[in-house]
Amino acid sequence: MFRVYESILFCVWLFTSLIVEGSVHEYKGERFVGKGNAFVVHGGSEGIYSSASENVNEKSVLPANGDSYIRFEKITFQRTQEFSNFSSGLVQAIVFEVEDRESIGGSAYGGQRAVCCTADLAKLGVCSEGEIIHRPSTKNPGWPQVFGVAFYADELVATLPSKSIQISRTGMYNLYFMHCDPNLKEVVVEGNTIWKNPSGYLPGRMAPLMKFYGFMSLAFVILGLFWFSQYARFWKEVFPLQNCITLVITLGMFEMAFWYFDYAEFNETGIRPTGITVWAVTFGTIKRSVARLVILMVSMGYGVVRPTLGGLTSKVLLVGVTFFVASEVLELVENVGAVSDLSGKAKLFLVLPVAFLDAFIIIWIFKSLSATLSKLQARRMMVKLDIYRKFTNALVVAVIVSVGWICYEI
Repeated sequence: MFRVYESILFCVWLFTSLIVEGSVHEYKGERFVGKGNAFVVHGGSEGIYSSASENVNEKSVLPANGDSYIRFEKITFQRTQEFSNFSSGLVQAIVFEVEDRESIGGSAYGGQRAVCCTADLAKLGVCSEGEIIHRPSTKNPGWPQVFGVAFYADELVATLPSKSIQISRTGMYNLYFMHCDPNLKEVVVEGNTIWKNPSGYLPGRMAPLMKFYGFMSLAFVILGLFWFSQYARFWKEVFPLQNCITLVITLGMFEMAFWYFDYAEFNETGIRPTGITVWAVTFGTIKRSVARLVILMVSMGYGVVRPTLGGLTSKVLLVGVTFFVASEVLELVENVGAVSDLSGKAKLFLVLPVAFLDAFIIIWIFKSLSATLSKLQARRMMVKLDIYRKFTNALVVAVIVSVGWICYEI
């Protein structure tokens, strides 16, 4: 058990020590990766709502000033002395809305699609050889936005011009840094970009959640006041399971409050507060773990047909701790770090253990419920049998809704 807690503390330390990107996307020595015939660095992907005003007001001190833009600040491309004795082609930044993705790249005579302009395409006059192929959007005039800079001979650093791109159309926007010169494969990107929505720095998918967590914080406070008043009123008759429910409600209050403060701070500054995020994730993970164990113990008839769990106590605790560790790692990876709206592929192998444990706990719950119902029927405890049947029906509905929601998300 001590080793498990050591692992949890190590994971928390590891993720809190990472440099966190918010809507301020930082690039610290990012290397270009070969994709087809181009070399690429992914600069970010976020949902951005259209600007409420016609001009970008960068001097405004209020984050929620109605402006939405992507701003490039001190973006530099650096190469080593060894590869600096020549002039290079352009290193370009390209910003496009997801619906315009087909306007990037092309092919000659129906051949393989390329991102960089080839000799055959250059002969057709559709692009300049060695540059990124792009065509004007039919839906969004002036897009995609493409600009770049080249290295001169013996120059180690090329600086991209500072630029603010106003967002006039709501959508999912993507930024890539690209070049087509194989001699620049050792080049790295430094600097940052700032992505802003009209209401602040929260990315598009997160913006509505700040109000949601504010509402949920209030709802948990109201629920907590009602529950604690009843708890104090009937404290002499409280069962151990009701102490666990009290813990779940308390954890829920803290979780929602921390998520709200996390999003509010992020929206105000553009930098996600690592400490608050980790606390929100941890409170939420503990709450979900305890809630599952409470339902499992109720299903086993704890306090109804059996006074203790007996030999099952260690197994129940082991499943709870395992679920907590798996969920904590998944939530830390998902919430602490870059805020691009596109999920990374690396998350899949972290989702699977949580999904497997959830399925295992659900099966265990229903098997335990079946055994408890049989015992209540055999002992003719009809009032408790009726309560447990209603509890079973409620769980079935909850599982169906949960599976339906998962299918909808897929």
